[in-house]
Amino acid sequence: MTTLHEPAVSSGADALSVWPVSTAEPRPGALSVGGVALAEVADRFGTPVYVLDEAEVRERCRTYRHVFPDAEVLYAAKAFLCRAMVHWMDEEGLGLDVCSAGELELAVTTGFPPDRIVLHGNAKSPRDLETALRLGVGRIVIDSPSEIARLAAAVGPGGHQKVMVRVVPGISAGGHEKIRTGTEDQKFGLSISDGYAQYAIARILDQPQLQLAGLHCHLGSQITSVKPYLAAVRRLVGLMARLDEQHGLVLPELDLGGGHGIAYRPGEPALDLTLLARKVRAELVEACAAAGLAVPRLVIEPGRAMAGPAGIALYHVLAVKRTGAHMYVAVDGGMSDNPRPALYGVRYAPRPVGRRSTAAPTPVTVVGRHCEAGDVVVPADVELPDDIRPGDLLAVPVAGAYHLSMASGYNLVGRPPVVAVDDGRARLLIRRESLEDIRSRDVGL
Repeated sequence: MTTLHEPAVSSGADALSVWPVSTAEPRPGALSVGGVALAEVADRFGTPVYVLDEAEVRERCRTYRHVFPDAEVLYAAKAFLCRAMVHWMDEEGLGLDVCSAGELELAVTTGFPPDRIVLHGNAKSPRDLETALRLGVGRIVIDSPSEIARLAAAVGPGGHQKVMVRVVPGISAGGHEKIRTGTEDQKFGLSISDGYAQYAIARILDQPQLQLAGLHCHLGSQITSVKPYLAAVRRLVGLMARLDEQHGLVLPELDLGGGHGIAYRPGEPALDLTLLARKVRAELVEACAAAGLAVPRLVIEPGRAMAGPAGIALYHVLAVKRTGAHMYVAVDGGMSDNPRPALYGVRYAPRPVGRRSTAAPTPVTVVGRHCEAGDVVVPADVELPDDIRPGDLLAVPVAGAYHLSMASGYNLVGRPPVVAVDDGRARLLIRRESLEDIRSRDVGL
């Protein structure tokens, strides 16, 4: 099983292979998701707008729980978080991985059990730690030696807090150098090779307020091969064996993070979850047996793989022009609602929605509305009908992760709304950011 599912569509299956499973094409040029026509969503809520297929999110949660039955699955909230997402994760039996007091408070005030939440971060603020302790977060991942004393002092002599240590296994994996976090010489974690991880662990053991629950690592994002995870298992179990030897320490948990790659365009590879689960389990059992260790409970933290394929971004075309050999299609959103193309050169497979075109396809560059040359939504290798024109609706699939969560206020363009679709109904989850929202934050004269 290379992907979580195959889409149930009667025509254009290859072109729609990266769309939610509920995607249907009732007539040429029209698309519906979750039983709701995308053109109707655009008419009702305006554009840009994000559409999130609730059933797709829930099915992906269930797939993870099925293929990793003995593991703890935490949703990486940084991919995309809102109150509805918190409810869905809770109802599907997942935990949460958060990176800030803001994500943590949103989850807990929505009703999510704090003991099922893990707090990450390479530079946690005093507010992050105070909020985590006040709300009773389950585990805090130590990312630097300085956090140890600060956290122990904040817990107090009579307190108790479970922690993990994020270690750097020295493994290069991920779709882009900016999202590879398992290598040396980057800001996350503590290196095994230079001894900083072992030093931090020894310091934690000297703090009676802190209980070391396990080791944590995160190799990067958009990983489509199983091999890096197996290498990480071997190196982390090797460290666990040394800790047992030196301190008599038996750690009950091993967190391999997330980074599970998905396909953004038809034909691209995706991580095979069934193979990953089987191989990681076998590697963990074998490595622990060789080291004479009990097998720790596995923890994983998928985010993109849960939310990404469930989301669609809808834009209206504002302008079409030819400059030299290039055809540019400008839409009413851009890098303020999706900075990923500018940051990582990400490519998508957009599709016109709402009218049938018989025009020949032509290479275009889809650009945003912002005053920035790098404001590209889709690079020049995508093909759209040659008669695409202002007013057309353009849908971009695989837009559920790291779009709105990374959105900005550039050019004071308000962030778009999020609409959930399910069983023929569309409902607003996050409203559009208005000019009044922007004005109300500006309190100076």
